[in-house]
Amino acid sequence: MWINKNEIKRLSAEVRKIIDGQPLDIRTHREGAWAILRNDIHTLANIKNEQMEALKREHDNMCDTLANISHQLKTPLTSMMIMADLLENAPPDKHAEFLTNIKVGLARMEWLAAAILKMAGLDAGAVAFASSPMASGDLIALAAEPLHILLEINNQTIQSNGDITLSCDKRWTAEALTNVIKNAAEHSPAGGVISIQCGNNPLCQWISVTDSGTGIPKAQIGRLFKRFEGTRGGKGHGIGLSLALAIVRGQNGDIEVDGGGNGTGATFTLKFFK
Repeated sequence: MWINKNEIKRLSAEVRKIIDGQPLDIRTHREGAWAILRNDIHTLANIKNEQMEALKREHDNMCDTLANISHQLKTPLTSMMIMADLLENAPPDKHAEFLTNIKVGLARMEWLAAAILKMAGLDAGAVAFASSPMASGDLIALAAEPLHILLEINNQTIQSNGDITLSCDKRWTAEALTNVIKNAAEHSPAGGVISIQCGNNPLCQWISVTDSGTGIPKAQIGRLFKRFEGTRGGKGHGIGLSLALAIVRGQNGDIEVDGGGNGTGATFTLKFFK
């Protein structure tokens, strides 16, 4: 097949424009090897553009994530630095208060750093969930253990009803439940009760956590699981619920939210589908 030299020059010029990022459709409805070549180059250019867009989105997401992490770490760090400066000249009766505030800040930073590392592992697909039978009571006890001090400080109690056997990854599911209970504690008043119910139906096994707060407006529910955004009333870091959702979904499950209100707290239900 004979190809006109001008056709080759025109195709070469079009390819250079595509390389420079100009949107250009070089397809043709004609038949023959030359038409196939033009169409294949167009397909290749589209694949290149899609990859570039994906890389740009990934870069933007990474920048946003790093900015959010920096902000989340800077807040408690600044607070602790101020406390440390005040501690030097503070009267003796204030030392215990400032030291307690510094310890709380360090604990928040430690938790945030651990949560970010766990989320990074989930995002990278580096977590392999190992499912095994576990009694819900044992799971609740394991999940509540890291929150003992928080609950004691707030004089809050956990009441649980129902007992089922879950098929789940013990360590990761306890991590998810810990974050949901922590969220309930942060939005319950001092002396409040956190209610945990368990159940089983033909579709799934479930564990629900209800706080004793004032509920969540419907407009806020959609943002609860957005990373670094889903906080209520400025409490928390906006990563705990996101981490919990990623863990549950990684085990063929989901988290359902009932906002409550009118004297009823919000309910988060972890569902593990059969």
